[in-house]
Amino acid sequence: MVNTRIGKLIERLEANSLDGLIVACPYNRRYLSGFSGSNGLLLISSSVRILATDFRYYEQAEAEAGDYTLFKTNNGIDEWFGSLISELKPDKLGFESKHVSFATFTSMKKAIKKAGLKTQLVSTKGMVEALRSLKDKAEIECINKAVSISDEVINHLVELAEPGMTEIGLAWEIEKYMRQAGSQTFSFEVICASGPNSALPHAKPSNRVIRVGEPVVIDLGARIDGYTSDITRTICFGKPDSYFKKLYNIVYSAQQAAINGIVAGMSASDADSLARNIIEREGYGQNFGHGLGHGIGLDVHESPTLNPSSLERLEAGMVFTVEPGIYVPDWGGIRIEDDALLLSDRLEVLTSANKLEEI
Repeated sequence: MVNTRIGKLIERLEANSLDGLIVACPYNRRYLSGFSGSNGLLLISSSVRILATDFRYYEQAEAEAGDYTLFKTNNGIDEWFGSLISELKPDKLGFESKHVSFATFTSMKKAIKKAGLKTQLVSTKGMVEALRSLKDKAEIECINKAVSISDEVINHLVELAEPGMTEIGLAWEIEKYMRQAGSQTFSFEVICASGPNSALPHAKPSNRVIRVGEPVVIDLGARIDGYTSDITRTICFGKPDSYFKKLYNIVYSAQQAAINGIVAGMSASDADSLARNIIEREGYGQNFGHGLGHGIGLDVHESPTLNPSSLERLEAGMVFTVEPGIYVPDWGGIRIEDDALLLSDRLEVLTSANKLEEI
């Protein structure tokens, strides 16, 4: 699996006239090596695979990245980076500009000069992320395991939630249940936002008491073997009023239009339009301020990005969220989010949790 991924990366390096790539992004590092530690760099070329990390992670690296030669780091990167690349002696060495700070870049250049090399550092963007956007069978299995935990939590909200709870109290019950259900960690901090707070798409749980009749947006994600899920449901303690139902039905219709209409080969912006057009037609276009969805995998927000300005094209094998929403200041918000796998002929929804309205 790792060999296949590296082979595809090397093809990209050759196409860009690069002799190698420094991989700094933790998710990319894990994708290409299996190493899950929080510190390290990969040096990859057609002839070398090196994982550089310090003594805290050396034994872990030996266990997780058996296909790599290990390079033990010590002190600052300016002290050892020259030695790391000295055997390869690359003329043009790519680095992940999004994940390498200017300070680190400056130290790398200093180390190259100190080692007497003439290596040119070349900025790259999205080279590994593009590979990660297409999931293989093992990745889809991990995502499905995370999805099943998320589904289970949502389906137990009736037992976990009750009037009089605070947002942070309900979020804590959700987190406990996710752990008990087997989630190794969380994709992100659970969002539990009620009433006016639910008009904030990424609201943090507060001590606000959840009241009967108001919208409650719950957004959560489990993580298994590094892979994530991401699901949102909007609920109501007691019976929702007519305005809640109106907005909920608009969002639900928009989501279903996207799920039924997205096909392989479609642009990500056109996919976004399938849902956005419905919300705009109902007069709430200005209340849908984020994109339709985003890829999930090792990171909970990765390629592809489905929004009005996206230039990406959707391909079979991508896994992404479908999550239209309407957010009304001083009232609240409605969001419904599911995870889906794009097949050659259709979009397969992976999440199956009840689309609860009333608790």
